[in-house]
Amino acid sequence: MSLPPYADFLGLKLIMDAEGPLLLMPNSDAVLGRPGFLHGGAISGLLEIAGIAALQASLGDGSTRVKPINVTVDFMRGGRLVDTYARGRVTRVGQRIANVAIEAWQDDPARPIAAARMNMSLDRAG
Repeated sequence: MSLPPYADFLGLKLIMDAEGPLLLMPNSDAVLGRPGFLHGGAISGLLEIAGIAALQASLGDGSTRVKPINVTVDFMRGGRLVDTYARGRVTRVGQRIANVAIEAWQDDPARPIAAARMNMSLDRAG
């Protein structure tokens, strides 16, 4: 599975496990925001890329192009300068539109630092 180029800038690592793709964003200068915290744009990018990865894994065919229509992010608490994880969950796949819910967390998946909802267009012709 290939990730968008912004994933390289953020230093994202893709981990495939039994639940599907899990993204790790290591602490680095590229994700630094105000002193001691992650930049909101880096968190948003992590969420978006995790959503794309979840949908690509769910579709499984490799030929369907996915394009974000909209992304809504809820910031729940400040992200500290530690490793951050995100995982998407596909909630609906239609012929042309798919919906994905994503959460990002640091130490405990039950305490997310941010969540997102994405609607994506599916180009099944590739």
